[in-house]
Amino acid sequence: MALILRKGLSLTGNIEDYPQGIIIPVDKPYRWTSADVIRKIKFTAVRHFGKRDLKVGHAGTLDPLATGVLLVCIGAATRLAESLQKEGKEYLAGIAFGATTPSFDLEKEIDRIYSYDSVTETSVRSALEGFIGGQLQVAPLFSAKSVDGVRAYEMARKALKSSLKDGTPFDESQAGLLTRQQINISEAELVSFYPAGPEESPSLPATSENSSVATGISPDGQVIYVRNEEQGPGTRIHICDNSALGLPHALVRIACSKGTYIRAIARDLGEALGTGAHLYALRRTRSGGFTAASSLTVDEAIAALN
Repeated sequence: MALILRKGLSLTGNIEDYPQGIIIPVDKPYRWTSADVIRKIKFTAVRHFGKRDLKVGHAGTLDPLATGVLLVCIGAATRLAESLQKEGKEYLAGIAFGATTPSFDLEKEIDRIYSYDSVTETSVRSALEGFIGGQLQVAPLFSAKSVDGVRAYEMARKALKSSLKDGTPFDESQAGLLTRQQINISEAELVSFYPAGPEESPSLPATSENSSVATGISPDGQVIYVRNEEQGPGTRIHICDNSALGLPHALVRIACSKGTYIRAIARDLGEALGTGAHLYALRRTRSGGFTAASSLTVDEAIAALN
């Protein structure tokens, strides 16, 4: 059985002491790609074990603007990545209504504004009930889905570049190229609702003094604000700031099967309510039996390998 690295544990310098490999549940930082985490840990692990061809991978990609559980597999544990990826997931999703972006999160600027008169706490709660159960889902165009050997995000970037050049709306019809995938949502719960945006909550910091802040979700599930110029490796990840629009926001807990795109749920929830929607924050709180609460920070994982 693979060793699961927990907080406070350290590793020997011999990879042979771990014949089944090592699994490190990491709390992926905001604005880091999953590849950023792997590069950082692999560099340290290779040096720690003195093995240049050491295999290091992950089970289940997280978007750059998402935080939470990312399972890093080292050595023989990389063979478990596929089975780990099949396990169910749980997320906290921050969804803004009344506008869409081409990526359905904050990596792209708003492309369309919608009326959101139909969006209330009651209507959101009611609409979520319709998402529970098995269903066919179309992935967002800005995703790693492959279409005839081409990543969907590559097609989406070309379409977006063309629309910006021509001054025309982004053509979402290319989503028809993506096949529908069977998923299952076992739970969809409205945690909180903010009619004029999450900044109205007295427990959250105001953003009026700095327009270059973006929203995220903290380890304890609270909505937070992060400055664009911070976050190390993630500084190349652009974040658009939509806070001044005062859009209604909902924080939703979702338990789902593998392969579920939460950005697609935001998109579809907006459509169900007769408006547009996009994610302003996302946190994976559970992956299989691993939780964000028991995951290591990148620094803690690095410390165990030093």
